[in-house]
Amino acid sequence: MIRPLLILVAAFLFHAVCIAQPEFKVLAFYSTKVEQDHQDFSKDVRAFYTKLADDRNFTFDVTKDWTNLNDTLLKNYQVVMWINDFPHTEQQRRSFEKYMDNGGGWIGFHVSGYNDKTTGWPWFVDFMGGAVFYTNNWPPQPARLIVDDTTHAITKGIPPALASPTNEWYQWKPSPRANKNVKVLLTLDPMNYPLGIKDIITGGDTPVVWTNTRYRMIYMNMGHGDAVMSDALQNKMIANSLLWIGKGKPVTINAVKK
Repeated sequence: MIRPLLILVAAFLFHAVCIAQPEFKVLAFYSTKVEQDHQDFSKDVRAFYTKLADDRNFTFDVTKDWTNLNDTLLKNYQVVMWINDFPHTEQQRRSFEKYMDNGGGWIGFHVSGYNDKTTGWPWFVDFMGGAVFYTNNWPPQPARLIVDDTTHAITKGIPPALASPTNEWYQWKPSPRANKNVKVLLTLDPMNYPLGIKDIITGGDTPVVWTNTRYRMIYMNMGHGDAVMSDALQNKMIANSLLWIGKGKPVTINAVKK
């Protein structure tokens, strides 16, 4: 009777160890030397994902030290998150390029995707689907969003249209939709136009959530202020986004950097 008992105990311990192993690991970068609205969002979204990590069995590590965006540390994580900032050195950029070109995952919010003619990072422009910042609304306002694909894992359980809380919305030229590798998931409803008071988005195509299908990535324009995480439907989508990236299979890149 001892041997069957030992087998049972061993099986139980093995099962317990398997449960304890996180499904994936996330390293989230944020900054405190940025505008207050971006700090407010960072605080809220970090709290949200910390709770989600406990509920869904993944590791959510956070750092405000961007020198941690390096080859040695990134190899320990399946997902990198930029909450309210982006790399500011060539070394950090090169490490991120290598990480993504070799199948890493990325989720970026709002200003993390910002780039313009002064950025000087053509790889990132291509990574964003060719999208370059063009204009924005000001002050921040709520907006109606259209879901382009209600069958995608990120938009699962989200209605065809939703009211998104107050945010500063970016418009891009060219629109990422023009890139054959980009799949747009949510777009500003044209009924929002003109959007803004001081700075006005007058019209045009304004995707706000998309993925470049050559990579395991998602960009979400939400991320300005302390109201972003106040809507249950949008929070569901924000949760879905990280779970999709974290559990997704690596993407094969045509040209992997050595």
